[in-house]
Amino acid sequence: MRPSGRDASVLRTVSLEPGFARHAEGSCLIRMGQTEVLCTASVEGKVPPFLRGQGQGWVTAEYGMLPRATHTRGDREAARGKQSGRTQEIQRLIGRSLRAVTDMKAMGEMSVLIDCDVLTADGGTRCASITGAWVALHLAFEHCRKMNIMTRNPLKDQVAAVSCGVWQGTPVLDLDYAEDSKADADANFVLTGAGGIVEVQGTAEGAPFSDAELMALLGLARSGTTELFAKQREAVGL
Repeated sequence: MRPSGRDASVLRTVSLEPGFARHAEGSCLIRMGQTEVLCTASVEGKVPPFLRGQGQGWVTAEYGMLPRATHTRGDREAARGKQSGRTQEIQRLIGRSLRAVTDMKAMGEMSVLIDCDVLTADGGTRCASITGAWVALHLAFEHCRKMNIMTRNPLKDQVAAVSCGVWQGTPVLDLDYAEDSKADADANFVLTGAGGIVEVQGTAEGAPFSDAELMALLGLARSGTTELFAKQREAVGL
């Protein structure tokens, strides 16, 4: 029995609240179980120096956890004067995931900065960030289209992410912290609506896991992201 009582193939309760941040061009508060992440998308009329004059845009991301997102207070990274390796790795993952489904040429020379701030952490924060960030990005692009900044929404597809793992010998979907901290293996799957794989991050915490277990985890991830894609479409009115 999983700590949450869920069946192996069941997601935590998921909600996506679009337009949560009043001032951002696009925003979404995503809740997956007790994990809560605020995703905002900010539009800037410029691109990084390495893209200037190339007629294309840029999408990038920043990620952070509020001090009391966890059971004990963590220092703000700004107070420490540097980001952790984990933070840098996660925000790069979010940016890569969004760029994989964005037509940069259709953006023109503009940038969208995605901020993912973890309000409450109970496992799967990077996956929730990616799923919520897509909604925020879609809404930001729609805002630009309505303002006649661009003629069409540059998003080519959806992208969402979910964690899976081997818990007491059984492949399970959408790990919360109680499972993630004691799983035999855990993996994060970033998938597109068309069935493409953007990234897979998998680690054995004890004995190596098998090809069969990996494919079982992928199958669970596809099932889980199908539900997340439907939630995304509902949130943006598609």
